[in-house]
Amino acid sequence: MNIQENISLKTHNTFGIDVKARYFVEITGLVQLQKVLELKAYPKKFIISGGSNMLLTKDIDALVMHINLKGISIVEENENEVEIKVMAGENWHDLVTWSLDKGYGGLENLSLIPGNTGTAPIQNIGAYGVELKDVFVSCAAMEIKTGELVGFDNEACKFGYRDSVFKNEAKGQYIITSVHLKLTKKDHVLHTGYGAIEAELKKNGIVYPTIKDVSNAVIAIRQSKLPNPAVLGNSGSFFKNPVISKKAFEKFIKKNPEAPHYEVDDEAFKIPAGWLIEQCGYKGKRFGDAGVHEKQALVLVNYGSATGEDILRLAQLVQKEVAQKFNIKIQPEVNIIK
Repeated sequence: MNIQENISLKTHNTFGIDVKARYFVEITGLVQLQKVLELKAYPKKFIISGGSNMLLTKDIDALVMHINLKGISIVEENENEVEIKVMAGENWHDLVTWSLDKGYGGLENLSLIPGNTGTAPIQNIGAYGVELKDVFVSCAAMEIKTGELVGFDNEACKFGYRDSVFKNEAKGQYIITSVHLKLTKKDHVLHTGYGAIEAELKKNGIVYPTIKDVSNAVIAIRQSKLPNPAVLGNSGSFFKNPVISKKAFEKFIKKNPEAPHYEVDDEAFKIPAGWLIEQCGYKGKRFGDAGVHEKQALVLVNYGSATGEDILRLAQLVQKEVAQKFNIKIQPEVNIIK
């Protein structure tokens, strides 16, 4: 077991924040994971995976466990569907690409989402009208306290909008080790009505799209708006799109009739946080090396040497301005480590 000391986490978080781990270990197997959890010499432990949904604001005075469990396998299949098991350390977009190459449908709208598969259930990741819960069967998670593997089915995960049991009552208690997903082998149900997918397909002269066509459209849209973390440090969408009550929405839309919005149900409406931020004048604004992306106001970026504190201060400023202007609270989608 190779436990290293004073290791930079700059390459382990997509913001590219240069903080240090007091101790660091790479986890590549379940037995190893159990043994590391049992180590009494390192009472404080911190879990990191793809580092795509976190903002590190300080050095981590703990044993940082990098979950790097690999493997994709078919659990069962019939002529219409296939259930797959994906280990937690598999890169999410690599999984999407693998599924498309196999002709499996269900993940195409979730193309190019940063991060690893093990953290996908925590966030109930979603994009362009599709969420993880739509294809999710179950996940296995190791209880940190006991080292025992526990199963969570779709219902037990209590999925919500960018939310799950792992962000609430089970927060900090489990490490997800693998995820089971059910995908289609034929008669794929395509979701092209959300965002600019249909316009992108039309632009390319595609009338009868395949799952790969939808994925390519999503990739093109995301690349046109979202910066590549390998080039410009970011964590994708920093804020959740706020959901407000019907009463609050009626007041809001009366003052802002041009605002884009989506009806969640009879009593709630979703307002794009990026639009709210842009109306406050923050799109493209830069404060030293911390900034709001010039093409997508929902994305906060590190232009080079911003600290986690710099990014956090900017996020708090944006939240304050949106609340003052619209009386709407926007909450971070990103996990902020203080």
